[in-house]
Amino acid sequence: MAKPRGRELGLPFLGMTGEHNAITDVPGVGVGFSTLVSGGPEAAPQIRTGVTAILPRLGDSEPCPVWAGFHALNGNGEMTGTHWIEDGGYFIGPVCITNTHSVGIVHHAAVRWTIDTYSKRWRNGHVWAMPVVAETYDGVLSDINGLHVTEAMAREAIDGARGGPVAEGNVGGGAGMIAYEFKGGTGTSSRRVHIDGKAYTVGALVQANHGRRDWLTVLGVPVGKHLTENRLREQKEQGSIIVVVATDLPMLPHQLRRVAKRASIGIGRGGTVGGNGSGDIFLAFSTANRMAMPELAPAHLAFEAINDDVFDSVYQATVESIEEAVINAMLAAEDTPTVKPAGLVCKAIGHEELIAVMSRYGRGG
Repeated sequence: MAKPRGRELGLPFLGMTGEHNAITDVPGVGVGFSTLVSGGPEAAPQIRTGVTAILPRLGDSEPCPVWAGFHALNGNGEMTGTHWIEDGGYFIGPVCITNTHSVGIVHHAAVRWTIDTYSKRWRNGHVWAMPVVAETYDGVLSDINGLHVTEAMAREAIDGARGGPVAEGNVGGGAGMIAYEFKGGTGTSSRRVHIDGKAYTVGALVQANHGRRDWLTVLGVPVGKHLTENRLREQKEQGSIIVVVATDLPMLPHQLRRVAKRASIGIGRGGTVGGNGSGDIFLAFSTANRMAMPELAPAHLAFEAINDDVFDSVYQATVESIEEAVINAMLAAEDTPTVKPAGLVCKAIGHEELIAVMSRYGRGG
């Protein structure tokens, strides 16, 4: 049974969410997972890892550009395909997230999925696949050097992508992740935005593996200063966070890059300073402006976009959804024993303890 999410606990997050309060509230977006859990303190190796897949155009039978923008607050990490996103402004196919040592096999699987799914185009034309695959480090809670993620696992995540509610916490690529020295992982949230009488959605999914306990802030409350037990490290940050922002707002690539930059503020609300060891890497994409691949498109293209001058509400929705997604990831997580160093337990944040601290500051619960 899923644990209560932040709003269900009474945390007063701002903004109106979509139906599922998830990235899948953006029409056409699907999320899938493959999670590998094996071994434990008494049965080595302990494996807590997996793959998360986001399909921007779920069910498409033809390849279609997805307009995108990229930003790295701190680049101690990896997200493939970003050179072309910076130059071309788009990508094609799924976005996958896994652990640091599994980027290669997941990239291979995503290429194979692209060739299989759009076989006519890849068989008859000189087209290329350049998937987006990102990572964070799960070596504290999992045998990362065992290279346990397989092509089949990645395909399971991509093929299993669905709309609707999204699992959180110890699932997919988030299975072995840590946030603010509590158990972290996968989290999501969404916001509704109205511009010129039209309704749109902004959704975020995070793989949260970042932050020190003393930095943790929830809705302005210095929670980490109060919940000081069961810390895993005292000196420095060791981890990363991947943020994927999706929307159906019509945007130009440079506008999506600006949206991706706002993820820095979204994760910053949780207290992180973007430590030296943290790969804080962000992708924003829009499902609007559906077009054929450039090789098949006409010379002149028509592209709809909203005015830069009305973006403040979009930025606010982005920041709020990311802030909430990180907390949802932590609230959904489960206690997990450590591998390196062995003998400890990475505890999930206690709901009652969190609400007690929040209540002391008059912040709900």
